[in-house]
Amino acid sequence: MTTIETVTLPDLGEGLTESDLVEWVVAVGDTVALNQVVAEVETAKALVQLPSPYAGVVAELLVEPGVTVPVGTALLTIAVEEPAVAEDAQPAAPEGAAAPEPGAAAPERTAVLVGYGPLVGSSARPLRRARSAQWAAAHAGAQEARLALAGRPIGPKVLPPVRKLAHDLGVDLNKMEGSGTDGMITREDVLRAVSSAPVAPDARRPDALSAAHRPGLAGPAGRPAESPPGQRETRTPVAGVRKQTAAAMVASAFTAPHASTSLTVDVTPTLELLTELRRDPSLEGHRLTILTVVAKAVTLALRVHPALNAHWDEPAGEIVQYDYVHLGVAVATPRGLLVPTVKDADRMRLPELADAVAALTEAARSGTTTPGDLAGGTITITNIGVFGVDTGTPILVPGQAAILATGAIRRQPWEFQDQVALRSVLTLSLSFDHRLVDGAEAARFLADVGSILARPGSVLRMV
Repeated sequence: MTTIETVTLPDLGEGLTESDLVEWVVAVGDTVALNQVVAEVETAKALVQLPSPYAGVVAELLVEPGVTVPVGTALLTIAVEEPAVAEDAQPAAPEGAAAPEPGAAAPERTAVLVGYGPLVGSSARPLRRARSAQWAAAHAGAQEARLALAGRPIGPKVLPPVRKLAHDLGVDLNKMEGSGTDGMITREDVLRAVSSAPVAPDARRPDALSAAHRPGLAGPAGRPAESPPGQRETRTPVAGVRKQTAAAMVASAFTAPHASTSLTVDVTPTLELLTELRRDPSLEGHRLTILTVVAKAVTLALRVHPALNAHWDEPAGEIVQYDYVHLGVAVATPRGLLVPTVKDADRMRLPELADAVAALTEAARSGTTTPGDLAGGTITITNIGVFGVDTGTPILVPGQAAILATGAIRRQPWEFQDQVALRSVLTLSLSFDHRLVDGAEAARFLADVGSILARPGSVLRMV
């Protein structure tokens, strides 16, 4: 017997009430297994792969990519084949369990972030339904075998963000061989295919470009739409990370009284120390950068100035001060600004901190961060120097007391040992919530961070 089951958008946690459907990973007629990824959705915090709560065949896709849907919205339907089971083949109820009343509704599965768990209201382990020998034989084998038996081609191994990139660039994944683990197609494979593809004689003309690559042309929902003739403007719907960032920045700017201060520091000793550490064989493979040292300096300075590692609890009328440092690292991504968090950064040694920052930064740029990676920050650092900018006034992450921006490192004349010498300097810019932090306290904190960067050897070698 075949039943049609409806898959809805589950609660993805972190107080998120809606998501944007980015891409379907399956099509109508595809066979899916329990917890197999069927779609990629973008919440206000991260890209999330949506698993299927049923095993069966996709019957209908109910939502178009690019549409924002609230939690509980029906996304797709799946035809689930239930084998005929004789009455005497039904599994016995656990000892001591009450028999279900006639007409009672069957319990449902609990939707969780990484899949679908046991039946609601059941404290026992899930029971497997008795299967006939014919059913087992018909459903044996891996997903590839089921696709082959159904007469459908076996799709390439590729993660949703890479699949979307290939779609936008017009790359046929079915004609590619992946260089990743087990033949996985990587982002580099897609970009390599684009760079090596032959170009038609008129392909470089603006009118030869596809709608997916021309700003202002109509495309799937969520992409820029073409302006009427005679008007020179592009309209892009605000959704996903950009929508959340805009709301958060407005809330921060108009609820927390911002103040800022800056300090220019000679970081030549820090750069010399980094050069020395990179030559250390025991530190090979660790991405030690100036941002890593700044992150460590912030955690050290917070020991002396804990007021900057706090939160203003308006409803309770209290100041919440943390005895741990969950360090946010602002990352510019194609989808907007993300702030993944290094948990317990104050307990990490320099190599561990370097690895954690590098891993979270890469995950943010590839779109694989989870809501948990983006939550719980107590203070944030951001590197605006990568854009060639010296200084700025960063806006606080909502709920945090301070954010520190690092500027570009410049070689310029500087007073050194009573002489003028060419030194490497950068500017630190600190924004803080003036309800929590006085100007004098913020200045002392910034001076301590600068002091560590100017004379790092005596401190960093001991931690």
